[in-house]
Amino acid sequence: MEFKEVVKNRYSCKKFSDRQVEGEKLKAILEAGRLAPTAKNLQEQHVYVVQAKEMLARIDAVTPCRYGAPTVLVVAYDKDNVFTYPGGKRDSGVEDATIVATHMILAAADEGVDSCWINFFDPEKMSESLGLPENEEVLMLCDLGYAAEGIGPLPNHTNRKVIEKTVSYM
Repeated sequence: MEFKEVVKNRYSCKKFSDRQVEGEKLKAILEAGRLAPTAKNLQEQHVYVVQAKEMLARIDAVTPCRYGAPTVLVVAYDKDNVFTYPGGKRDSGVEDATIVATHMILAAADEGVDSCWINFFDPEKMSESLGLPENEEVLMLCDLGYAAEGIGPLPNHTNRKVIEKTVSYM
């Protein structure tokens, strides 16, 4: 698919069928995340592929937003392996993990796999529920699968401000 079409057509799926993502497609999605750039190439991301019913139930206990997805990618980063910006007030963890997640979501769309970025959860509770290492911060969950029959973008999906409202030249 042309990149412009991937960006234009990708939407947040809110109801999934039980059809599992094929292994080859999942591998391509994960590879896109692996190739994502990170500050100083620290590659502090850690992606957990959750497909086991018991682990999906743990996710469901912390957020109502799995929407029945048969696969969830938990995107975290190692808080002890981040680049700290000059001034010492910010680090690269959130943005690096965001770039990784965005690459995977766009790769999913390119593979014909639906997704939804989930951030409606308490990161500490999610880490604890999944038994993740203390040095890792969960940024987001990425629901993956195929839309249930009759499901498509929300009605407001194509509503966008004109570019002059969001971009300024200086």
